[in-house]
Amino acid sequence: MTADTGQRRLRRAWLARLSPHGEVDLDRAALPRTVAEDAVARHGLGPVCWAIELSAVVVQRIVAEVPHLGGSPAAVEMLRRGNEATTVRALSTLVGSPAAVAPVGEATLEGIREFVHRAIPLERVLQGVRIGHAATTEAFLRACTELVAPDAVVEEVTAVSRELFSYVDDLSDAMIRTYLTEHEVWSTSTAATRAGLVRSLLSDASTMDTDEASGVLGYNLRRTHEAVVLWSDSPDTGSALQAAAVEVLRAREATATLAVPVAAGRLWAWGAVPANGTRGTDTWEAVTQTLSRRRVQAAFGTPGAGVAGFARSHREALRAERIERLRRHAGSDARSATAYADVAAIALMATELEAASDFVRRELGGLAGPGATMEALRTTLYHYLDAERSLVEVAGRLHVARATVTYRVKRAQEVLGHDLDDHRFALHTALALAEELGDAVLLPHTPSNEGREGHRPDRPLSPADQRETGSFGRQTEQSPESRS
Repeated sequence: MTADTGQRRLRRAWLARLSPHGEVDLDRAALPRTVAEDAVARHGLGPVCWAIELSAVVVQRIVAEVPHLGGSPAAVEMLRRGNEATTVRALSTLVGSPAAVAPVGEATLEGIREFVHRAIPLERVLQGVRIGHAATTEAFLRACTELVAPDAVVEEVTAVSRELFSYVDDLSDAMIRTYLTEHEVWSTSTAATRAGLVRSLLSDASTMDTDEASGVLGYNLRRTHEAVVLWSDSPDTGSALQAAAVEVLRAREATATLAVPVAAGRLWAWGAVPANGTRGTDTWEAVTQTLSRRRVQAAFGTPGAGVAGFARSHREALRAERIERLRRHAGSDARSATAYADVAAIALMATELEAASDFVRRELGGLAGPGATMEALRTTLYHYLDAERSLVEVAGRLHVARATVTYRVKRAQEVLGHDLDDHRFALHTALALAEELGDAVLLPHTPSNEGREGHRPDRPLSPADQRETGSFGRQTEQSPESRS
C-alpha cells in the first residue's frame, strides 16, 4: 500500500461510521448476494446498508423526475439493481477499493439494454444519471460534514466531491458507449421493427397499409382483436409473460396471437378472437387460473374489429391496467385479471383523478374519513344503494346480520347529514369510486397518489418497509450517538 493510499484510507475512516436511518434487510437487496457479502466484508454492514438505503431514495427521485425511466414496477426494480450497484461502487471508490464492484456491471448493462429496447432517448438516460449523481453526492457530503472533524471538513468535502465527479464521469462515458453499441444492434433487429410498427399502428394507423403491416407482423390485422396488457413485479419474467399471453389468449379462443415486450416485466399482446363474442364464463376462469399460477397480472380490452379495433381494445386494456395499479397503490388486494368491461365506468370517472378525488370527498363529506369504521359504513351504504335498499341482499353480500346493515346505513346517513335520496346518483357514484379505488380518491390528491406508472415509492423501493428478517445481515436503526 502506498503512503498516499494509506493516507486516503485514514482520511476516509469516517465512512465506516455510516449507518442507515431505517431497517435494511440485505436479503432483500437488489445486489447479487455475493456482491453484497463482499461489500460488507470490505466496508462493514453499516456503510453498505447506508448505501442501499440511499440508493432507494435516489431511485425514487429519478423516477419522479424522469418517469420514462420507470414504466412498470419491474422496470423500477431493474433501475434499482443498477443504481444500487453504482452507489456501493461509489462507496468503494471513496474508501479506496474500487475493484469491489465493476464500473459498469451486468445490472447496469441490463438496464441500458432495457432503455434502448423501450426507445428511451440517451439524453433521458443521462438526465437520470445526473439526478442520481446530484442526490448521491449530496448525501455523501452531508455525512462528511457531520462525521469529519471541523478542521479537516473543507479539505475532505472538496476531495469527496472531486472523486465522485470523476467516478460519475467515467460511468457516464461507459454507459454512452454501451447505449450506442446496443442501439446499433437493436435498431436493425426484427423485434425492433415489429415494436416500432405496432407503436405506429397505435398512434396513427391511417397512413399504414393494413395488408403490408399484417405481413411484417405475421398477424392478420383485419380480424377481430382482444388486447391484453400483462405485467409482473419481477424484471426477470420476459419468457413467462410471453407464455402467459399466449395461454390466456388461447383460453379466450384466440386463433392467432401477437406479443410485443414494452418494458421489463411488461408486455402488450393481442389475440384474433371470434367476432360473435359468445365465449362463456369458463374462459375467464381459465384465464385467472393461468395468471395466478404464473404470478402475472393482466388487463383486457373489449374485442374490436380491424386496425381501429386493434387500437381501441389496447387503449381499453391500458385504462383497465391503470385502475388496477391505482387499486394496488391504495392498498387493495391485487386481482390477477381485470376486464375493461367490468371497470369501464370507474375508469372513465377516474380519468382526471384529482377531479374524481375532489368529487368523492365533496359528496361523502365525513364518510370519506380514514379508519375501518368509515370504510365499513361506506361499503355497506354502497351495497345498500346498489341492491335497491334490500337489507337481505346486502346482509348476504357482506356476510353480516340484517341488524348490522340497518345500523350501518343509519349511521352512514347521520355522518352524511342528509337524506339518501338527495343527490342519490352522485352519492352512489362517489361510493363506487371509493369502493374501487380507496385512498386514491379518498385522500387529498398529490402526484404520488396518481400511482404513476412504474413509480411506487412503497413496496420495492423503501428499505424501511422491508421488515422480514433474513439469514444474512440486517442493519437496524441506531441512535444518533451510535451513528456518530
